[in-house]
Amino acid sequence: MNLADGVWHQLFAYDNYGELLGLVRNSLIVGAALGLVGGLVGVFVIMRDLPFAVHGISELSFAGASAALLFGVNVVAGSLLGSLVAAAVIGVLGARARDRNSAIGILMPFGLGLGVLFLALYKGRAANKFGLLTGQIVAVDTPQTAWLLGTSAVVLLALAVVWRPLTFASADPEVAEARGLPVRSLSLAFMLILGLAVALSVQVVGALLVLTLIVTPAAAAARITSSPVLLPLLSVAFAVLSVEGGILLALGSSVPISPYVTTLSFAIYVCCRFAARLRTGDKRRTPAPTNAAPAASALPGR
Repeated sequence: MNLADGVWHQLFAYDNYGELLGLVRNSLIVGAALGLVGGLVGVFVIMRDLPFAVHGISELSFAGASAALLFGVNVVAGSLLGSLVAAAVIGVLGARARDRNSAIGILMPFGLGLGVLFLALYKGRAANKFGLLTGQIVAVDTPQTAWLLGTSAVVLLALAVVWRPLTFASADPEVAEARGLPVRSLSLAFMLILGLAVALSVQVVGALLVLTLIVTPAAAAARITSSPVLLPLLSVAFAVLSVEGGILLALGSSVPISPYVTTLSFAIYVCCRFAARLRTGDKRRTPAPTNAAPAASALPGR
């Protein structure tokens, strides 16, 4: 077997694939729920220009999960706690964009440093350490499934409550505030919702690549539509496709799930960007209709 064949077999090995599918039933269920959460939350991340905040929260989520791993408690709970702390700090300190980015820039190295410290002190399986960085949803067990589905339900319920006012406050915060909407409270509430969504996404692609599940699907959808109905629907569809496809591809390989999820998500974004460019090009090439009356000299009998 040459090198190319060996690499291909590591990436795509489907021996006894049908038997392996039964092992990821929980993962597929959870993946659909996390795709739904990531797709919906990502719409507001794009509207409010918060991709940098997503990455900052993921670092504290990683620190919380690492601490939980070290002390032998529930890793999902530790990840959730770290995310909520980071989201609350960013939401309170980051009223303005400059303040928010400064707070995130301070939190990111602190969270990453704590996470590295806790992992260095952890003497258990190396796969557990690696999974926090790159994701390990293929190995989701029943207790983790309950945690993840329960948290997903909380996020979806919270989004349903604040969807309309949050959309208004995200699109035009000045006008929303003038009309009496609690813009600052909505901003803090969304940061907490975002914290929960980031903690969930870390379980799929790990702390390093969480942007691919919360930012990329919504950014891809925004490339081809601005409809308030189609945008969240397409964002959810793209996120679910990336997660479920990543799980099914990773099942037949020895490679972590995150490269598959990120590749699918990126491919969807590239296709959407290309489609948007084609549509724009077609509009530019279409001649503008003319309703001008013919010149008097061109009329019959003149």
